[in-house]
Amino acid sequence: MNRKVFVNTARDEIGRCTVRKVAVRLLPFLFILYVIAFLDRVNFGYAALGMNSALGISAEIFGLLSGIFFIGYLLFEVPSNLILQRIGARIWLTRIMIPWGIVVIVTAAATDIIHLAALRFILGIAEAGFFPGVILYITFWFRKKDLAQAVALFMTALAVSNIIGAPVSTYILDNIHWLGIESWRWLFIIEGLPAIVLGILTWFYLTDRPEDADWLEPQEKAWLKEELDLEREEQRNVCQGTGMWAAIADWRIWYLSLIYCTVTIGLYGLGFWMPQIIRTLNPDFSNFEIGLVMMIPFIAAGIAMIAWCRHSDATRERRWHAALPPLAGGLGLAGAGLVSNPVAAYLFLILATIGIYCTFGPFWTLPAVFLVGTGAATGIALINSIGNAGGFIGPALVGFLVQITGSMNAGLIAIGICLFLGRILAASTRPEEKTS
Repeated sequence: MNRKVFVNTARDEIGRCTVRKVAVRLLPFLFILYVIAFLDRVNFGYAALGMNSALGISAEIFGLLSGIFFIGYLLFEVPSNLILQRIGARIWLTRIMIPWGIVVIVTAAATDIIHLAALRFILGIAEAGFFPGVILYITFWFRKKDLAQAVALFMTALAVSNIIGAPVSTYILDNIHWLGIESWRWLFIIEGLPAIVLGILTWFYLTDRPEDADWLEPQEKAWLKEELDLEREEQRNVCQGTGMWAAIADWRIWYLSLIYCTVTIGLYGLGFWMPQIIRTLNPDFSNFEIGLVMMIPFIAAGIAMIAWCRHSDATRERRWHAALPPLAGGLGLAGAGLVSNPVAAYLFLILATIGIYCTFGPFWTLPAVFLVGTGAATGIALINSIGNAGGFIGPALVGFLVQITGSMNAGLIAIGICLFLGRILAASTRPEEKTS
């Protein structure tokens, strides 16, 4: 009996050490990649503070240009994730990052709306597969019990990209006019370069699978592989199908896609427009002051995101942890659109940002309940692809309502209603149920 206790204790210690090593090795690097990826996606919103007037872009057109990115993204998401699952993250993420950095830099040369539309569409194609690819990659290394926190630590990059990006981007807009080139063009040039550099580093740094990890001890690799293989086998026993077509035919994929779409409507509807929303709260702010004010909601969201996902992992509860944050986000957006006091509106924006961002960690544990193998690659990409249609709907909807009402308020209320719908759908989800 004592020997058995000793063996179990030793195994538990190997497990704790392995999980810690994997987290320290992979999550900070993936975090940095996503900071750059998300910043290159949403810096269009910061550039708008100078670009819109320079190129004569209306509110409605800006909303459409912001969302065009997601059309290219949607079309190429699933094929990209299937390729990553087949050839490995190291090669494929390198392929994604270097072209997207080049496209961001080339955006600086745009001279009219047509150029911007084409480049935003191409950027979506270039970046397609990055986020779902990393989520899939994380499932190769972490057990389900550790997944929410791992995803949350990775996805705090959403908040950090804005915490860093807001002051940096607005500082560039206010201060960098080198060689007679407009500051909003320098914004794209400067913020596109890190993607190229990190793309090259990815080739040398990432390890595709645990069995290839020379930075783990043999007993650590064996423990991790055994644990993950056991989970996958259990999943295969309860899943009706694990292949690509089984995933496509599974109603749960489409249901989760709809939930995710409502959340991304809020995420990007608020994200692309927030610099201009802050400007309406105080027209006397400089661009850099707007950036500083924008940091606070994202700092609060990052802290709340980690705490919320730790609680989800500790309780092993996912559904309500995914359902309650959109309620808070919807209340925040609707409140910001309904109140007239700028301070109250700003506080509601903080609540909205916290609610939106706290959804992601628990949400992305739900597909892992019933997806495995090629089905996981397909299902995760499909959820992200269809869900990111909200990245087109949110900014375009806000832009349309700003154009016809002359105010941000109606747009904020509309995307808040979408988050309320997401809360209802998430509260009703049962991903463990088998397809009939």
